[in-house]
Amino acid sequence: MQPVHVTDQTFEAEVLKSDLPVLVDFWAEWCGPCRTIAPILDKLAKEYSGKVKIAKVDVDANPALAQAFRIMSIPTLMFVKEGKIVGQQAGALPEPVLRDALDQLVALKLPA
Repeated sequence: MQPVHVTDQTFEAEVLKSDLPVLVDFWAEWCGPCRTIAPILDKLAKEYSGKVKIAKVDVDANPALAQAFRIMSIPTLMFVKEGKIVGQQAGALPEPVLRDALDQLVALKLPA
């Protein structure tokens, strides 16, 4: 499964109402670190297919989302489960750290 490109219009359905936990990557075409982690996120999207959805938000094309979530630097990775933001991290994270974060996201139990 490839990462899903999300827009202002599709964010709610693809992220907040997703049956799967979601890693949202706020990025831009001109951002070097964003391009560095893109192939890692592509790889993880395939490996975690059916367990985690990876969504990408281009902040230049979707400024309302970046503003709504107060994204000040990119890449910023936001972790969402059951429609709730459960974590956020700015910067390009190495693959082992991303893998650990996804494992924790999958295992996370939210109070009812």
